[in-house]
Amino acid sequence: MSLHLRQQQQPQPPPPPSVDPYPLSPRAAVYGMPHRPMSSFLLGRAGLLAVLSLLVLLGVFLPWSGPMAALFSSSSSSHLGDSHGSLSRWKDYTLAQAAAFAARNGTVVVCAVSWPYLPFLNNWLISVARQKRQDQVIVIAEDYATLYEVNRRWPGHAVLVPPAPDSQTAHKFGSQGFFNFTSRRPRHLLHILELGYSVMYNDVDMLWLSDPFPYLKGKHDVYFTDDMAAVKPLNHPHDLPPPGKKGRTYICSCMIFLRPTRGAKEVMRSWIEELQNQPWSVKRKSNDQPAFNWALNKTAGQVDLYLLPQAAFPSGGLYFKNESWVKETKGMNVIIHNNYITGFDKKIKRFKDYGLWLVDDHSHESPLGQI
Repeated sequence: MSLHLRQQQQPQPPPPPSVDPYPLSPRAAVYGMPHRPMSSFLLGRAGLLAVLSLLVLLGVFLPWSGPMAALFSSSSSSHLGDSHGSLSRWKDYTLAQAAAFAARNGTVVVCAVSWPYLPFLNNWLISVARQKRQDQVIVIAEDYATLYEVNRRWPGHAVLVPPAPDSQTAHKFGSQGFFNFTSRRPRHLLHILELGYSVMYNDVDMLWLSDPFPYLKGKHDVYFTDDMAAVKPLNHPHDLPPPGKKGRTYICSCMIFLRPTRGAKEVMRSWIEELQNQPWSVKRKSNDQPAFNWALNKTAGQVDLYLLPQAAFPSGGLYFKNESWVKETKGMNVIIHNNYITGFDKKIKRFKDYGLWLVDDHSHESPLGQI
C-alpha cells in the first residue's frame, strides 16, 4: 500500500548550505592596479579608441542586461540550490504557486515524498516522463532536504506545506510517524481542489506503463482503484464495490483522481474527519486508507464515484501474484502498484524482476537526473 524502507539503506541528505568565509572583495582588482593618471589614459589615442569601443558595447548589450541577469540568476538557483537566497525562496514557496506553475489544462499530478523515498520518486518520474506528463507534477516534500534537492535539480516542482513532519527517517508501516505522514494527504488534495484544479495523486511505488488520463472517462467527482487481489470481470461495473468483512470497502488511497467539484471536496473533508475520529494509537495502529474508505462509504449517495478498470489499474497483489491474469490482460495494464509487499530491498527486487526498476539504466529520462 505504501513504501516501507529500512533506515540503514536511506540516501543521506545533503549537508547544510555553506558560505564562503573568504569572499573576494570587489575592490581587490582596483587596489591591485598600478596607479596611472586618468587624464593621460583618456587623452591618448588608444584610450580614446577604448572609450569609443566601450560605448558601442554598452549600446549593444545594455538592453539585454535585465533578461540576461535573470537568466543567470535562474541558472544559478537550479545548479547551486544550496545558496542562501535559493533556500529562502523555496522555503516560502506555496502550494498555490506550485499548482499555478505545474498545472496544464487545469490539472496537476501530485505525490508526497520524504528523503528516503527519492529513488522511488525518480523511478516513478521516469515512467511519467515517458508519457509526457512530467511538467504537471508537484512533489509535496515532507522535509526540507527533499524540498531543496528536488528544486535544485528541477526548479519549481517541489513544495513543502508546513509544518514539516520528521520525515528524514523512514517510518515503519503502522507507526505513529507513518500515520502522521499519510494523514496529511487529504488536506493537500483538498487545498488543490479549493484552488480550482483537478488533481491526480500517486504513491511513488507506482509505475506508469501508459497514460492514465484517457481512462478518466466522464465527469465524475472521484476516481479510484480497488485494492483487492480478487479477479473482476473485464467489463466489471464502475460503482463503489460492496463493503467487505469489516463493513467497509477496500479501495486504495494511493491512486486517486479528483475534479474540483463540491462532491470531491466533500469526500476530502469526510476523509479528514474520519482521520480525526480514528487517531493513531498503539492498539489500533491505523493508517489513512481505512478512513478514506469510510469517507467513500458515507458519501456514496451524494457524490459521483467511479471505480477505474481493474485490468488497467491492478493492485500489486494481483499483478505480481497472478501470472495467468497478467497474461490475459497483457497490453491493458496502465499503472502498476508495487504494494502487497514490505521492505525497501524487496520492493526494488520485485521491480527489477519484472523489468520495472528504471533508475539504473534510464535516469537520464528523469527530470531529476541520476540521484
